[in-house]
Amino acid sequence: EQNYPNPFNPTTKIEYYIPQRAQVRLSVYNILGQEVATLVNAVKEQGTYPAYFNASNLPSGVYFYKLQASGTTLVRKMVLLK
Repeated sequence: EQNYPNPFNPTTKIEYYIPQRAQVRLSVYNILGQEVATLVNAVKEQGTYPAYFNASNLPSGVYFYKLQASGTTLVRKMVLLK
């Protein structure tokens, strides 16, 4: 799912669905491709999960989050406005 709210200040929620048990990694990157946060790095059972990102220590700008699970990768854009 797309994060909500978007744009956000300073926190946002990212919901994701895992169709089967898998190692899940959810990371946030800045516009330069540098990883600024790892929100999830764990084995998850099938289901829908929330992840919360607090960007209070980061500058305004465009960020990307990448979800990796079961050989699938999904990248979405989000905007931090302060």
